[in-house]
Amino acid sequence: MIDLNGAVACVTGGARGIGRATASALRQRGATVWIGDLDADAAARTAREIGAKAIHLDVTDECSVAAFHRAATADGPVAMLVNNAGIQYMGPFVDQKLSNYHREMAVNLGGVINGMHQFLPDMLARNQGHIVNVASMAAKVTTPGISVYCATKYAVAALSRAVRAEIASTNVTITTIMPTAVHTELTAGVNLTLLPTRQPEQIAAAIADSARRPGREVTVPRWLSPFGVVEEVTPEPLMQRIKRLATRNEPPGYFDERRRRDYLDRIGR
Repeated sequence: MIDLNGAVACVTGGARGIGRATASALRQRGATVWIGDLDADAAARTAREIGAKAIHLDVTDECSVAAFHRAATADGPVAMLVNNAGIQYMGPFVDQKLSNYHREMAVNLGGVINGMHQFLPDMLARNQGHIVNVASMAAKVTTPGISVYCATKYAVAALSRAVRAEIASTNVTITTIMPTAVHTELTAGVNLTLLPTRQPEQIAAAIADSARRPGREVTVPRWLSPFGVVEEVTPEPLMQRIKRLATRNEPPGYFDERRRRDYLDRIGR
């Protein structure tokens, strides 16, 4: 368990959305928070607004992640790392550029690997620390139209589970957070009418709470936890029909181009 009051906590992708809300929640609980984000200007603005510190961070670059770690440790040993940075491309699998998929894997999975590999050794040396890897319910319930996103989040959950087993004899903990659809830029232009949704602050609260109660895999909301098992035992043709109903029979990965344009321009089409 980590006492956040006075602790150093790092959040990747902390300028917006879940990352920003998490950084704010950790600050409210007394942590010294470092925000890392590819958008250095947005990270600096967020840091000023919530009383955190910010640095440019490219989670796909191990040297950038190492610099993030060095900067934060100037304030003391890092007690908590939140691997939150992530992007999402939408649409039928064959219609997407392969370079987009490679970038999605590099950020969503490679970024978590880089973060854990950089921060975990010091935590193990001190025999104290907590890592939160933000995955998604897409790790449990696959969704047509975001195939590679689902694959990356499934991989984050598996990675977390495997490393957690490796360090089970220590006091270092790893929690995988699996949110439902969240109202952030990542879901801009997506019809979420028939899906359970949450606000970034609700995910942030679960992340901050995990410092004191480090569950292994935490779904938000918690009642979604059995749905991964439901997908495994339900005949695939039936599950496909259910998913079509949940997306109102729209094409896989359908979104409103106008409402999603800013997000796609920011992450690179």
